[in-house]
Amino acid sequence: MMEHKGRIGRNIRHLWQGLAVAFGDERVRALMAMTLTLIAVASVFYWYVEGWSLLDSVYFSVITIATVGYGDFSPQTALGKLFTIGYIFCGLGLFVATATSVADRLIRGQRSDE
Repeated sequence: MMEHKGRIGRNIRHLWQGLAVAFGDERVRALMAMTLTLIAVASVFYWYVEGWSLLDSVYFSVITIATVGYGDFSPQTALGKLFTIGYIFCGLGLFVATATSVADRLIRGQRSDE
């Protein structure tokens, strides 16, 4: 049991170290900044146009860009629906590029440790 906990601790520490290296990469930081900016813009849009709370707006923006889409929120206005279509087309590619860049940097960092 102790050996199992030790491995988990090492793996978590390794993950945190890898994330620190990944976020030290200029490309990863730029993609993350663009993704967070897009989420912020969408959140303000939904807060203003749909009248949702700021938390609900951020929640919807994140689950939409990540393609989770629980369905508990959906735009009710025509403007909101049109914005969401554009947001998905722009945001999905950006989100995938960001996630891929972070994962790539983690993998490259792990390979250089071996």
